[in-house]
Order: sequence, then C-alpha cells, then structure tokens
Amino acid sequence: MLLFLLALAPAFLLRPAPAASLPGEVAGILRIVLDDDTGAAALLPAVPGLAWGDLVRRFYRQRQFRPAWVTDLGLDGRARELIEFLRGAGDFGLCGNHYHLQELEPLLLMEADSLRHGVLFDATYFALMELLLTDAFLRLADDLSGWRPPRVQARGRIDRDRALVLFLEQSLRNGLLTEALRGLDPDQQPFVSLLEELQRLRKLSALGGWPPIPPGPVLRPGMRDSRLAVLRQRLYYGGDLEPYAAWGEENFGPLTVRALKQFQRRHGLRDDGVLGPLTLAELNRPVEERIRQIEINLWRWRRESRNYGERYLRVNIAAFRLDIIELGEIVMSMPVVVGTPYRKTPSFAATMRYLEFAPYWYVPATILREDKLPRIRRDPGWLTRHHFEIVSWRGDGERLIDPRAIDWRRVRPGNFPGILRQRPGPWNPLGRVKFMFPNRYAVYLHDTDSPHLFARIDRLFSSGCIRVERPLDLALYLLEKNGWNCERIIEAMDSPEPLRVDLDEPVPVHIVYWTAWVDANGQINYRNDVYQRDADLELAWRRRLTGGGLAVQWAGAGARSAGEASAQSRSLSQ
Repeated sequence: MLLFLLALAPAFLLRPAPAASLPGEVAGILRIVLDDDTGAAALLPAVPGLAWGDLVRRFYRQRQFRPAWVTDLGLDGRARELIEFLRGAGDFGLCGNHYHLQELEPLLLMEADSLRHGVLFDATYFALMELLLTDAFLRLADDLSGWRPPRVQARGRIDRDRALVLFLEQSLRNGLLTEALRGLDPDQQPFVSLLEELQRLRKLSALGGWPPIPPGPVLRPGMRDSRLAVLRQRLYYGGDLEPYAAWGEENFGPLTVRALKQFQRRHGLRDDGVLGPLTLAELNRPVEERIRQIEINLWRWRRESRNYGERYLRVNIAAFRLDIIELGEIVMSMPVVVGTPYRKTPSFAATMRYLEFAPYWYVPATILREDKLPRIRRDPGWLTRHHFEIVSWRGDGERLIDPRAIDWRRVRPGNFPGILRQRPGPWNPLGRVKFMFPNRYAVYLHDTDSPHLFARIDRLFSSGCIRVERPLDLALYLLEKNGWNCERIIEAMDSPEPLRVDLDEPVPVHIVYWTAWVDANGQINYRNDVYQRDADLELAWRRRLTGGGLAVQWAGAGARSAGEASAQSRSLSQ
C-alpha cells in the first residue's frame, strides 16, 4: 500500500477544532489539507497516486470542503456503491487497483474492525477515504469516457476538467453512480459484444480455462489421433463446435474439420482444416492471454471516434482488411497490404475527398534516402529504364532535369536536385488509381503493381500506405454518386496523364488497429500484434502503479500520462 502523508501526519496538525458531527470534523481536515492558505497545503501534492489532485482540490473548494462520501454514520451508500463498482472493474476490462482499490480495502477493514469493537474510527482516515474515492471516480470517469469530456448539463462549451467535476457533482446529486459510469462506455453493438465476450472468458478462466492440446504430428482430415478428444473440447470452449456435435466421430471427421476451419478463419490463419504448428500454437494460447487482448481493444474502442456515421470506410491494419459499412452492415470487403513493422501504417481518422487516376508516384524522402539514391549513384541509367524523372525545384513544377547532366557522385539526400517521381503505367507501385483522404501522415489507399502479395496471410509489405486488392470495385462504389460507370473508370485508369475526380459525397475513413473484435456474425476474432502496439499499451497500463507516467499517443487527441498501473501479470483486470 502506498504511504500517504495525510494518513501519517501528526494528529495535532490535521485535527481541527472539535466539530459537532463526523462530516464537520472531516470537512475541517479537508480544509487544512486542501486550503492553499494553510501550512499543510503541500500535503496533497505529496500524496502519491492522486491522479487528479488539482481537480480534487477544486471539487472540495466549490462545496466548502463538505465531504461527498461521509455521513454521521460513516461512508454512505454512494461510497459503497462506488467501491463495489471498483471491485467489479474487471468485467469492464479495467483494474480496480488503478483506482485506489488496494488503498481503500485496508481502510474499509479498519473501519469494520472499529465498529466491531465499538471504537470510534478516526476522522482522519475518513478524510483519506474521501480523497481516494473522489480521485478514483474522476479517473474512472475519464478512462471510461476515453479521455473525452463526459456529457453533463451545462451552459455553453466546457473543457474536460470542468466536465469531469460537473459529472461527479451531478452523479452524486442523482445518486445513480453505477448507471452514470456505465453510461460513459460506447453503446455500439461491436463494443457491447466484445464486453460480453470478456465476461464469458473471465468466467471460463475462473474455472481453469481451456485444456492445452499436446504436441504431435500434423493432423489431417480423416486421420486418427489420441488428441482429438482434447481438440474437440478446445473447439467447444472457443464456440466453434456445438456441444456433443462430433463426439461420435472416431477420426478427424467433417464436423471437427469444419469447426477447426472456422477457428482458423477467426484467427487469421489459412482455413485448410489441418492441425499444423501455427494452428496448434493459436489453440494453445491461454485464456488469460485472450482476456488481456480483449481488454486492450476495449480501451481502443473507448479512445476512438464514437460516431463513425452511417456510411464509412474502415481499414483494420492488424487484420489486413478493408470494409465499407453502411447502416451497420458490411457492403464491401477486400484484403489490403499495410506497412512493414519498420514503416508502420498509423491509426487515424480522415475523410476521403477525391480519387486520382493514372497517378505519378512521388518518391518519399525516406525511400529516396534509403533505397533509391544509393541505386541511382551506382547506375544513373536505372532512372530512365524504370520510368523515373526528376522535376526541378524551380519554376512551375513541370521543368524536368536530364539525369545525364547531374554529377551523381556529389549528390546527397540533402542536395538532391529536384523531386523524384515515376510516370503513370503498369510499372508504377501506385498502380492505376489512388484514393485520397488528406492527413498529416501522407497515407492513402492505392492500386498496386504487385497483386501476388494479396495471396499471403500476413501482408506487411508497404512503406506505410495501404494497397487494395480490388481498386476497380472500390472506385466504382465511390464514384457511383458521381454517375461514373465501369467503362469510364477503366478509361481513366489507362490514361497516360493523371486525372483527379472529386467525390460528390466524401466518405469518412477510419484506419484502426484491432487485434480482437466481434464480427457481424457475432464471432470473436483475434489477430497477432504485428506492430507490438498491444505490448506498448499493456506496458503503459502496468506502469500506472509505479508512477512511470508512460504516455500512449492516440489518433485525433493528445495523449495523457498513463499514471498508475496494474502490477498483475495475467490481465489488466485480474
């Protein structure tokens, strides 16, 4: 338990004048601790773990230091309701110890012992619980709302800090703390379904989890193996096999094969129905690992945009897939290629506003420095053979420089004579069209000159932009409102010169990184953490208890310090 100076301070320093009631005595202690005009004001900043010290001070000053959680009989029903919520925080993918539960529990035991022995519980400890409960509520509300201002009744626009204090005041006034906190979570069905799956897996974990499948040779359909009974049990726990559905099969029969194929699809594996090393490794991941994966993705849901709109395009980097959603239904889906682990595709939101057919490829500075320039210096003729041209920095941007007139021995990345670009054509890595949604990362969707890569399971081959498998279908869908047909799009794709077409109806674009989600069929899906972003976020959570303050950056909003975090090893909530 953390050492709080408030709890250890000498009694003569914190003891106010005798009060007529317990709330009055607690109020006097809070005034001494929180009032800047006294010598004890420095105690609060020295209390480790109060994430919202300034807001706690503001909250109590506004109420003249009257306690919010203490009555003449001790902690009131609202305080105990909040404590019960913290005890059940694991069902929401959170850890109660991030919200002072491990500090509150010993104090509650001390209070209970005092009542049992007929001893008056010291008001100083009630004041300490006041501060812990208030800080816990503010931090919990901030986390559940995804670091956005919670909805409150207020005039005009208010900032996030003021909104949190108002939310606390209004929740205390209404007396519906649990309902108010639960109302901060997203209400979209995918989030709700993910939360339900978390609670199911937590119950399964409490019962011992699913059984591991012993190692052995590759198991193919029709073969016999002593591990089949364990495999069927594992598929049943994962929801891929109905109870008793395949118990009559003496070999690796069709029902078990079909269930294994479904498991493979849900985990991004090749659905060949063969129990090989990769499938066995996914089957044997412990349930606690899946719990942790869901918790991390629930946190992402809270941080991302709450209102995607009725029609939008979504790319899940971890799943290598693009989906177009209308009114909650996927109307188009296709594989994509994303950035390598060295040149990661970022997560962000933007709006697609135009398409560019037969585009030039303007070589990014990083690729020019690391890939192209060393090759050009070795063989200047490589530029012409591969349809590259150099556009002068001067003039109207169309004056070309003859590469034969350049002394390449003296060229460095910092003095490159112009802009390197590749002409439109089948050799162009952007293919025949790119889909533009202006953003600070210079990331966009585009066709490709390497369609064979879409046959791979893990498609991490780009320099950050996103390659789509069926650009013609995507362009036809997006330009339907513009009155374009397939023939006109193909003609534009084959044009020798670039052609920009603005969309009559811009489309929101969300680039996400989900390693666990529930699909439209209600099935939980998992993917590998190819960019180690789950690991980074888990590290931030674990550092909350150590006060490491590791910040995690999120698209669309500034990051806040992660603060304290769980020291648990199995999951964020256990």
